[in-house]
Amino acid sequence: MFPADNEWNRDISGDAVDPHSADYLSFMGSGSLVLWPGFGGPFGQPFLIVPAGQKRAPMSFLYSAYSEPGPYPFPQDLPIQNATDRHATVLAQGECKLYETYLTNADGSGGFHADSGAVFDLTSGAARPDGWTSATAAGLPILPGMVRYDEAVEQGAILHALSFTAGDTAHSYVFPATHSSGSTDAAWAPPMGLRVRLKASFDLSKYTGESLVVLEAMKKYGMLLTDTAGGRFWAVSGALDSRWNSDNVEQIKTVPASAFEVVKLPAVQAGQ
Repeated sequence: MFPADNEWNRDISGDAVDPHSADYLSFMGSGSLVLWPGFGGPFGQPFLIVPAGQKRAPMSFLYSAYSEPGPYPFPQDLPIQNATDRHATVLAQGECKLYETYLTNADGSGGFHADSGAVFDLTSGAARPDGWTSATAAGLPILPGMVRYDEAVEQGAILHALSFTAGDTAHSYVFPATHSSGSTDAAWAPPMGLRVRLKASFDLSKYTGESLVVLEAMKKYGMLLTDTAGGRFWAVSGALDSRWNSDNVEQIKTVPASAFEVVKLPAVQAGQ
């Protein structure tokens, strides 16, 4: 997804470490937290691929000034994340556009209401305007950063950055993020869009299957911080898919947050 030179697809294994990497990681609980796969078993984000002729549904948004207006190619049986955030993500064939919404509910009249909606052109990779949110607090898309079965298992390689959520975040963001709903002004709170990378020295010899593929991607492409979540772990975004081997996915939980480093940040923008 997105052009080859897009930030999601860029090999950052050789990028410099941020001079304040240790400060950011300390704030993010790296001394005690571990990774948590947000997929496997009943967990994960559903997504839907619809044909070019998919009937469009009318949309309404709480934050309409920062949302692309409808209609969206959402079917009446739209799969919605079974969680507090109620994300929906739909990829429309033919136009290569991604439609994503946050706090999504059917409106009872054939359409949908959501807090926010975003449309991403996967051929151009254009970012949202500065200050605009999306279905994530960072203004970034969901689907391109998800761990997907077709990549991790069938393809045996993930060729893009992943996304993750952490605890408290700053009232600021860095490219490629465009927005922050940060919860603190504390020094070294992470801005949205911060990228962490699994250290090259971290030993992967005991990992197998899809877990190994995921961790290899974290070394080469890293993970982008896209949302605020509970501070008990770093949650890695992934697709809802009954084919996941849950026992294998459990291996990811043995990776400590201290095994990561922060890639040098671009210029930090104040949150809007």
